[in-house]
Amino acid sequence: MRGQARSVSADMREPVAARCAIGPGHGPLLPLVQGGHSSAPPRQAGATLKCRSRCHQSSSLGETTTMHNAGATTTTHSCLSPRLPHTAAAGTGCRGQKTSWFGRSGSGTWSHVRPIPEARPVWSWRAEDATDASRRTKKSPSAGSGVLRARPPISTSHKLLLASFLVLVGLLAPAECGNPDAKRLYDDLLSNYNKLVRPVVNVTDVLTVRIKLKLSQLIDVNLKNQIMTTNLWVEQYWFDYKLIWEPEEYGGAKMLHVPSDHIWRPDIVLYNNADGNFEVTLSTKATLHMNGLVEWKPPAIYKSSCEIDVEYFPFDEQTCVMKFGSWTYDGFQVDLRHLDEIEGTNVVDIGVDLSEFYRSVEWDILEVPAVRHEKFYTCCDEPYLDITFNITMRRKTLFYTVNLIIPCMGISFLTVLTFYLPSDSGEKVTLSISILISLHVFFLLVVEIIPPTSLVVPLLGKYLIFAMILVSISICVTVLVLNVHFRSPQTHKMAPWVRRVFIHILPRLLIMKRPQYQLKHSEFKSMTDGPFSTTCRIHGSTNIHEDAYTLEDADKSPTFRPFQHNLPHCSPEVHRTCWCVNFIAEHTRLKEDSTKVKEDWKYVAMVLDRLFLWIFTLAVLVGTAGIILQAPSLYDDRVPLDKLLSDVYRQQRLNV
Repeated sequence: MRGQARSVSADMREPVAARCAIGPGHGPLLPLVQGGHSSAPPRQAGATLKCRSRCHQSSSLGETTTMHNAGATTTTHSCLSPRLPHTAAAGTGCRGQKTSWFGRSGSGTWSHVRPIPEARPVWSWRAEDATDASRRTKKSPSAGSGVLRARPPISTSHKLLLASFLVLVGLLAPAECGNPDAKRLYDDLLSNYNKLVRPVVNVTDVLTVRIKLKLSQLIDVNLKNQIMTTNLWVEQYWFDYKLIWEPEEYGGAKMLHVPSDHIWRPDIVLYNNADGNFEVTLSTKATLHMNGLVEWKPPAIYKSSCEIDVEYFPFDEQTCVMKFGSWTYDGFQVDLRHLDEIEGTNVVDIGVDLSEFYRSVEWDILEVPAVRHEKFYTCCDEPYLDITFNITMRRKTLFYTVNLIIPCMGISFLTVLTFYLPSDSGEKVTLSISILISLHVFFLLVVEIIPPTSLVVPLLGKYLIFAMILVSISICVTVLVLNVHFRSPQTHKMAPWVRRVFIHILPRLLIMKRPQYQLKHSEFKSMTDGPFSTTCRIHGSTNIHEDAYTLEDADKSPTFRPFQHNLPHCSPEVHRTCWCVNFIAEHTRLKEDSTKVKEDWKYVAMVLDRLFLWIFTLAVLVGTAGIILQAPSLYDDRVPLDKLLSDVYRQQRLNV
């Protein structure tokens, strides 16, 4: 048990704080009893004696010396408290230190107490209840009112907390002094380093900074907002003469990683930024080499403005640029160059590293050249440098072909079926209007995808407009055909050229053959020689065509004219009956002639339908081919660079 004893000297009346310990096997802290009574010094009212530590009293850990001086006994102990942390401060209970306790002599002497004069806060413990007092009285009969109680055992939670603290101290202690050479190198390099000054020996010297981009992912190309979002690393290299050291003086350290905020950095920014963050926002650590070379490769997500050309959408190619340069320094202070630039040229064919590029599902990377520019302004004589990275991309057209091109072509070809549908069905105009509405729906979908530009009409938009114009013309032609189909001799007279062109010439050109229905000669003779013939068996022949009827026009109904002959041999009723029969026969013949004219109009309408069927079929084929096939990307057989240079793509192919 552990505790801290506090007593009041009878002579000096001063409180003395002491650290005490009870050796193993001893009972509670008790004064020695001489003559059957307690020899403990009188306790002041309200004074408590509490124990805080345990220190084993043995010959191996320390020794005890007792001195008598003028009625006072001084006991000096040399002890070690194994459960407390040891410090080198004077007056503490560390290993090998002497601790003293001053008590009053008289009737008795204190024993089993080795105090340590260390000023520490006294922990107060709750008063012992009657049950604990009775138990302690049974265990120690000699204990009376002057018995000093020890501290109860430490709980499990306190032990775990203490163990965690010791483990944390053990882990942090080696980190503070784990690599003293690197710490000393860091202190020597950056103790007097000024990161605001350009690291050159002379002010007129030019500092060369080389950069390179490593493209990791092409996140998005927004056609509507004309913004390209990329995830890349901006690799920057330069020499700093103040960061040179000899590896032998620092334990062979040839490289050191330091926070980039602690050294000078070139303020390379993206000029055509469209997001607001023109520079790198994540300050990663920079790598210092013993020869003064500084490498800094921070990752960044850039949103750059990109001029989108939608003339051949969705079979388009886009070229987006990323222009990097120093915002503060001119060309006489910082010479900005590409890392792979060859002396004598300002163009690098492959200016972007694609070794760790994750292929896009929508775009193929075709070209990534880098060009160094020197621009002079009228206000200044100094050149201002920048490096422009051109990223040429080709759209993957599978998605748009399946979801837009093929449905539009299918709807356009439905226009042809309008002219194959019979006119008597009454659904020709309904079908044409339904096709027109479907094309309008697809056109609205395309408008949502393409950017709202007035410079050029996209390729897919041209095709939809062509299809809608074609369907609109088909509706007009269908109405004309229906008008011809329902003509009759009572309303229209067929012109000779119409009969010659649409009945005799065009059917042969369109490979059409009109079936002819003719009565047999015997059937026709039996009808003319029968009971309804125009010759009366009693009175002989009566020229009804000349005498009874006159047909003024082939397209008009017959008119009645009374008989001019008097037939004395027959009664008038018989002649009237014969006349009526002949009238009915003639009317039937004229009706057949009218029906024949109607059939001729219907045949003309059929010829028109067949003619427009071929015309619209040819128009749809030629228009579709002429609009879709003019996209240059359809004839571009270049292999994408990301497929050739991406290690990630090759690894994915190997895993498959």
